[in-house]
Amino acid sequence: MNVKKLKDSVIGEIEACRHQLRQLSLKIHSSPELGFQEVKAAAWLTQYLEENGFSIERGICELPTAFRGSYGEGKPAIAILAEYDALPELGHACGHNLIAGCAVGAAVVSKPAIDRFGGSVLVIGTPAEELYGGKGIMAERGAFDKVDMAMMVHPGVHDTATTQALACVGLEVEFFGKAAHAATRPEAGINALEAMLQSFAAINSLRQHIKDKARIHGIITDGGEAANIVPAHSAGNFLVRAEDDTYLDELKERVINCFIGAATASGARLEYQWGKVRYATLRNNPTLARLFRQNMQSLGRKMQLSDPSKAFGSTDMGNVSQIVPSIHPTVAIAPVEVSAHSPEFASAAASEAGIKGLLDAAKALAMTVVDLVASPEIVIRIKQEFDKVND
Repeated sequence: MNVKKLKDSVIGEIEACRHQLRQLSLKIHSSPELGFQEVKAAAWLTQYLEENGFSIERGICELPTAFRGSYGEGKPAIAILAEYDALPELGHACGHNLIAGCAVGAAVVSKPAIDRFGGSVLVIGTPAEELYGGKGIMAERGAFDKVDMAMMVHPGVHDTATTQALACVGLEVEFFGKAAHAATRPEAGINALEAMLQSFAAINSLRQHIKDKARIHGIITDGGEAANIVPAHSAGNFLVRAEDDTYLDELKERVINCFIGAATASGARLEYQWGKVRYATLRNNPTLARLFRQNMQSLGRKMQLSDPSKAFGSTDMGNVSQIVPSIHPTVAIAPVEVSAHSPEFASAAASEAGIKGLLDAAKALAMTVVDLVASPEIVIRIKQEFDKVND
């Protein structure tokens, strides 16, 4: 079977299992699970893969909801990554249920290409993309050491072959003051909430003097117990983002100085901890991106090479992209005015437009697998591009 027939077969097979992939994605959507708690989603995905001839390793990298599904042997080892964690309160407002369905669907219909040309296709289940950087943990623990290239597709509001993502690190902050009656003896207290508010004010001032693509944002998770008690404790979670690691390190120092200054001014004691996992910037492999774009365009989607928006987020796929050639394209499932991490996007992730995005992305990923296993010279070019950047 030649490449054209294999690609036609991929499209037909995705259509044949359309109902199964739709139901799997909607089942994950209706049972949202937070990072590292995705027990049901991981079970449903591994069951689907196992029923379709994949060998399954559960709980890899010492993470109970991480997994690896494998079909075939040898090189190239092509990984398709699945995400399936949800957001607090909002559920699948980032569309990870679609990523999961897309990944397993693409891998399963890639089997004939593996049988024909050799190599292997893997589905690597990566928990806790939101907030905890699960792929970063897995990368440190060797999950991608034997992978030749990695791909995944994220739902969005544009059809783009490459995505920009910022380096990012989390920060947990606590202030410890002294409780007192806020009316009768306020002078006896040390206001931990005031320290947190002063920190926010300092960060707001800092934002005027940082680079355009840098971001600092956070929330207060504890602001006291009652209005008539001077708050003895306050806490907050923050994220600091930058276009590169060097500037992120510089920005970290400037940000923590905002909290140190507030502690000095208020008299509250500061404790803080930077996140253990750092989201790396995303490196898009040009050849992989072009292949995916061509395959998506063959399905009738007008896919741009780069993201036309000025919105910059972060993804732990960046950590993977520093280790192996990678792509992280987006597929449009909602109008441009709809923001990710919103109730409207959560609805889109269960809509017919969302399911169409899943199916198109699965077809294009599988067609890209066909290109890779059928053309060893393309695999060599991809590796050369990756190595050149590292030199």
